[in-house]
Amino acid sequence: MRHNDPVKGLGPVFALFTVASTLVGGFVGLRLRHRLSGAMAFTGGVVLGVALLDVLPEAVDKLRSGTSVGIAMASGFLGFFVLSRLLVLHHRDDPLSAAGHRPVGVLGAAALSVHSFLDGFGIGAAFAFSTKLGLLVLLAVVGHDFADGMNTVTFVLSQGNDRHKAQGWLYVDSLTPILGAVAGSFVAVSGRVFGIGLGVYAGIFLVIGAGELLPEAHSEPSPGRIALTVAGFLLLFAISRLAHV
Repeated sequence: MRHNDPVKGLGPVFALFTVASTLVGGFVGLRLRHRLSGAMAFTGGVVLGVALLDVLPEAVDKLRSGTSVGIAMASGFLGFFVLSRLLVLHHRDDPLSAAGHRPVGVLGAAALSVHSFLDGFGIGAAFAFSTKLGLLVLLAVVGHDFADGMNTVTFVLSQGNDRHKAQGWLYVDSLTPILGAVAGSFVAVSGRVFGIGLGVYAGIFLVIGAGELLPEAHSEPSPGRIALTVAGFLLLFAISRLAHV
């Protein structure tokens, strides 16, 4: 037990940063939904850095089994991939197609809110385990939640252009991580279970970074956005090295 770690266990407090990130992403999305490539390029690099340089090594350290880590990562990767393709990516439909299935926008927003709850649970559980791990998971989630806020309003707007409904779902999505963080702080998990959870999170972060954020950010060639992605990844490399000094 670390008695010199006053931050440990304060996941719900730090989860407030995800609220701010989601709200900012949502309101920016309402105004500038087609000008977010730079931010997504940088956060994509950050999320990949967290997955490959910190969460994955921590999972290996906890499980000490390449097979277990691989299965956990594959579960997170495939689970999030399937969910996102079935529910979330309908916001990319053209307006004529979107008009044919307006409830999908609300369903997609609801799915993101459930996902945000799980994000918060991961933050709460990570801070309960250690401050270092909690901060790393928090950083990845905050970067991702900016895009989540943007996506939430985009989903609803694309299925009916109802700004008030979009804002309502944005508030729901921004608050659910707090509830998740509270739950994660009080649910005790063993080191092995936590390691499996980290492996699942590594797979999810790979989908988010490489499968969603970066393809959107780099849909058109841009040396500047490439530099932002590399900068985000190198930032996490530097943080991970300093954390192990």
